[in-house]
Amino acid sequence: MEPEVVHAELVLPTHLSFKRIQMYEKYPKGQSRGRHWKHLKQIIQAENYQNYPPNEPNYVNIELPPSMHPCKRICDITGYEAPYYDPRTGLRYANADIFKLIRSLPNEYVQRYLALRNAAVVLK
Repeated sequence: MEPEVVHAELVLPTHLSFKRIQMYEKYPKGQSRGRHWKHLKQIIQAENYQNYPPNEPNYVNIELPPSMHPCKRICDITGYEAPYYDPRTGLRYANADIFKLIRSLPNEYVQRYLALRNAAVVLK
């Protein structure tokens, strides 16, 4: 006696959990692949902050107390963090090469650097 042959359609899922998803399946054509970040200006325009009450804190009217940390000292010439300052000119510097440069500067240039930092020092 011959066994009956049963024709059954095998149904497989479209995505098998152990297989990697191809990038073209994950991101169809025309869609971006990454997260889009909004700038502060875009957030402010989208939120319509002019409609909020004035006492409610938001990005536009936030007020903070002064910082409790001391401000960083920056080299007047290079912009790097400056652990030293020249007692003769009052300029801050980061290393010995900059110190040599500061000592060779004329007084008018030193005054300009100090004016940029709002340090009103008159050199003699």
